Amino acid sequence: MPESMLLVAAAGVVAGALAVGVVVLLRRFAVQSKELGTDAERATYQTLHLASSAAKHLRGDMSTADAARAARHLRAMLGADTLALVMSGGPAAADGDEALLPTAERLAEEAVGSARPHVERRLASPSGETDAAAAPILAGGEVVGAVVAFAPRVRAGLVRATGEVADWVAAQVELGELDASRAALAELEVRALRAQISPHFIYNSLNAIASFINTDPAKARDLVLEFADFTRYSFRRAGDFTTVAEELRSIDSYLKLERARFGDRLRVTLQVAPEVLSTVIPFLSMQPLVENAVRHGLEAKEGGGRITITAQDAGAFAEITVEDDGVGIDPERLAEVLAGGPPGEHVGLRNVDARLRQVYGDEHGLVVETNVGAGTLVRMRVPKSQPGRAAASVDVATRGEPDGRLVP
Repeated sequence: MPESMLLVAAAGVVAGALAVGVVVLLRRFAVQSKELGTDAERATYQTLHLASSAAKHLRGDMSTADAARAARHLRAMLGADTLALVMSGGPAAADGDEALLPTAERLAEEAVGSARPHVERRLASPSGETDAAAAPILAGGEVVGAVVAFAPRVRAGLVRATGEVADWVAAQVELGELDASRAALAELEVRALRAQISPHFIYNSLNAIASFINTDPAKARDLVLEFADFTRYSFRRAGDFTTVAEELRSIDSYLKLERARFGDRLRVTLQVAPEVLSTVIPFLSMQPLVENAVRHGLEAKEGGGRITITAQDAGAFAEITVEDDGVGIDPERLAEVLAGGPPGEHVGLRNVDARLRQVYGDEHGLVVETNVGAGTLVRMRVPKSQPGRAAASVDVATRGEPDGRLVP
């Protein structure tokens, strides 16, 4: 076969292979495009992604760095050349041409003063003339800042979009304030629990310790150490969460002190599944239930009684119960307390129930089974997996593990 024919044949083979390759690549691109969705779906996803990215920088105590990061995402949402986020009496940051920040602050001040969108055209900038649209951020009925967008030509669409973004920023600021209010409320509730512990328990504990100083100095010394452990844990300031194990150690110290006072009238049984000891729970959520059982269940019962504390593995949850065979509670009175009525002597139950609902949702409030003369069983269920929540470490001297110490 002549050489020229061989070259022609080879060229045909190469051309065919390239054609097949192009077809394969086109099919692959078509499949990938189909998986990514339509242009509208991709645009929606991109907008939601930018909004989610900006939101985490707009809540809480916003810093200048937070404002800069949020401005970057907001600029992408609006497609502006430069975007500035200016908070009244707070941070101000620009993404894009940072030389425009002083101009943005002036425009933001005018938008804040009038509480209305403000547009200016043909503003001087290092890169040439530019237009700007400023929209006030109204949160909680007050103007707290402004969003300022810069573009070569500011049309009505950009003005409206800037206003919508400012409204969305206001919603994030309000949510951040709500989170802060909830955190403050949770701290107040913990303080209320500590106040409940302080006068009654401390007075009785010190009296019990004093009664053994002359007759049994070694026991008095041990009780002082238990008292120190309990108060160090209960009045700590760090962290909103602890673990089942840490709470049980505090309960153990508490019950040792109470048994020094009650003697054989107070009997305790503890049943704990090892796999739930590391479960994260709100700080001071088990101890008030035990104290409620002692003070209001057994203290008024002639001959005392038994408290049974269990912590069981229930699939995705840890189920914790505190049961006593004491005098019980009137169900109507209990319902009134848990529904928000005057807590009276059951402030511990009320506060623990409110905090569990706040952290995990209404379906995780306390479940209480009781009646007058029939004892009381209190049950709480918390998720074993809680991403983002960590228990604060507690520097408490521990003399043994909780399981095995409470059982007489």
